[in-house]
Amino acid sequence: MRILPIILLLLSFSGWAQETTVKLGLLKYNGGGDWYANPTSLPNLIKFCNDKLNTSIATQIENVEPGSPAIFNFPFLHMTGHGNVIFSESDVDNLRRYLEAGGFLHIDDNYGMNDYVRRELKKIFPNQELVELPYSHPIYHQRFDFPKGLPKIHEHDNNPPQAFGLFIDGRLVVFYTYETDLGDGWEDPEVHDDPKDIREKALKMGANIIEYAFSN
Repeated sequence: MRILPIILLLLSFSGWAQETTVKLGLLKYNGGGDWYANPTSLPNLIKFCNDKLNTSIATQIENVEPGSPAIFNFPFLHMTGHGNVIFSESDVDNLRRYLEAGGFLHIDDNYGMNDYVRRELKKIFPNQELVELPYSHPIYHQRFDFPKGLPKIHEHDNNPPQAFGLFIDGRLVVFYTYETDLGDGWEDPEVHDDPKDIREKALKMGANIIEYAFSN
């Protein structure tokens, strides 16, 4: 099994190693869904984290395919879009190894990918079901406190936001955010004209996800 360079996760939060730069990966999946949606979201989130969490994350986003060995270079993968998602058998095997080796996958439904995400995650973990995380989960209580869970950024179907997870030996490895659209809240202000307080909530929750993934 290939070993993920977890030392980079740990060093990025240590005061004596701010020279260490970590990169985040954007998952470029097949199936026709727009994996490239929200192009300004991750750069803005990274800038926010570097400012508020004192991280040293590269602002350049790397696009990476799920079947590529390159995913092992990224401690954190982000996935978003509106449509269909298809993981091939090699994608599934590679993603499973990545998650088992210490990687973290955040999936943010940009609206319309829910059924496809659930189907494809079942390929990776056929014996698991996505579990809704309680408000007491530590991911809501990192640098910023969200006692009622995910903030609501965009309406979508007017349902409350939900967060689901998949675990390996008790470790959260897939964090799936649904009916919230955090990524839209991370985008440049003029893209969606979201109020400042809404964008701030989205960025703070995103920072919590980054901090949790890097420290667990």
